Amino acid sequence: MIPATATLNVTEKKNTIRVLLVEDDEDDYMLTRALVSAKENANIKLDWVDSYDRALEAVQRNEHDVYLVDYRLGHHTGINLIQEAFQIGCRSPMILLTGQDDLTVDQSALELGAADYLVKGRIDAQLLGRSIRYALRQASVLAEVAEKENKYRSLFERSIDAIFVADNQLRFQDANPSVERLLGYSRNELRKLNPARLFSDLNYLRELRFNVREYGQIKDFETTLISQSGRKRICLISVWAVEDGAGRTEWYQGIIRDITDQKRAQQDLILAEKLTMTGKIARSIAHEVRNPLTNLSLALEQLKDELATDDECVTMFTDIIGRNVDRIGQLITEMLNSSKPRELERRRQDFNEVVKATVQLVSDRIKLKRMRLITSYSTSDCHALLDREQVKTALLNILVNAVEAMEEGKGVLIVRTICTEDSRVCVEVTDNGGGISEADRQRLFDPFFTGKSGGMGLGLTATQNIINSHKGSIEVESQVNQGTTFRLYFPK
Repeated sequence: MIPATATLNVTEKKNTIRVLLVEDDEDDYMLTRALVSAKENANIKLDWVDSYDRALEAVQRNEHDVYLVDYRLGHHTGINLIQEAFQIGCRSPMILLTGQDDLTVDQSALELGAADYLVKGRIDAQLLGRSIRYALRQASVLAEVAEKENKYRSLFERSIDAIFVADNQLRFQDANPSVERLLGYSRNELRKLNPARLFSDLNYLRELRFNVREYGQIKDFETTLISQSGRKRICLISVWAVEDGAGRTEWYQGIIRDITDQKRAQQDLILAEKLTMTGKIARSIAHEVRNPLTNLSLALEQLKDELATDDECVTMFTDIIGRNVDRIGQLITEMLNSSKPRELERRRQDFNEVVKATVQLVSDRIKLKRMRLITSYSTSDCHALLDREQVKTALLNILVNAVEAMEEGKGVLIVRTICTEDSRVCVEVTDNGGGISEADRQRLFDPFFTGKSGGMGLGLTATQNIINSHKGSIEVESQVNQGTTFRLYFPK
């Protein structure tokens, strides 16, 4: 059993407030000790050092709960001591003592972190004790707040989600590293950035602001954001208002989720299903049509042998039938080729060289139409695993369509290659033709969809199939009467 006196001593020790007085005047120390010795300050234990250097040594030992610091300490001041103590990691509260009431000194001390400011000659035992206990209590509250702030700051900084804080104009006030990685801007750059630069369409920014101000929040607002490098990402933005005690909106916080890869995977799945369905239809048509088509072709040959060959009408009609039989056969063959999965012979090769060789195939056509060709090839390492001939076929379909979409004598074709940050190679083909409407853009890779007279609408379907076989992707941007840009991506 622990003696009662021992328990009392432990309790007293636990409740004792250890105070260090930093004072170079012994008389002032004696006066302070007398105030501390008063009955109401019985739980305060006072120690004393008489110099700036000894005070710093004591601070480093961290043996005291509160420091009473005289303003004048030889060549130094108490403010210097407070400042240096905090720089070396001291978190115990410090109370500044001075011989005169000086508002400037008061403000300087409090700004540097002093817990209180007392004027010598106006201090009594009750005031001194209250100031020490208040400083200790305040330090405890501040330490708890700092701990919570550090915890939530850690969650903010380490979150995989892109989290930001913004003002009522949705200008960034703070952002975590995930936002920096997504958008390519540093935190300081984001604070100075006009948010309009991040949106591919300003109407989306206006709509976002309106909903946030009108309803105080918005969830999963889908839009396209542009990073500092020009990369476009499809994102879901959620924003909500944070109110002050009076219910007024003080600031906004939000989360950005990048769903580009998810969207791309969904589109690839839809396209793969379309190609699978097209393949089934193509095989069914081939089976149902080719047998009678073969019989028709054999019958035509037999008919030619039996009919008079010197009759011009007979020759003309048999030629028409023959050409159309061949065209139907060619259509079925192309439909089958465009929809079936490609067997690739992938080899590691320079993507720039593949693109240059393909551009060379259309260069004569560009010259004949008096069009201008602008090329720009990446200087980075653009080697990738590619089926050279298949990639050339896919790109050639895009290049031919671009040339045919432009006006003779006015066309400008821009071809450039890019090595992206996510280990892909890309070829970008831009023309200044008539452009494609949004409705047509949605159907662009559908089999048999074409805007050209005489076209079968299978070229882009074949291109999509080749890119899918490489596990790549394709993007299209277009504005009517302004032109079109195709981007073909292939994994390295």
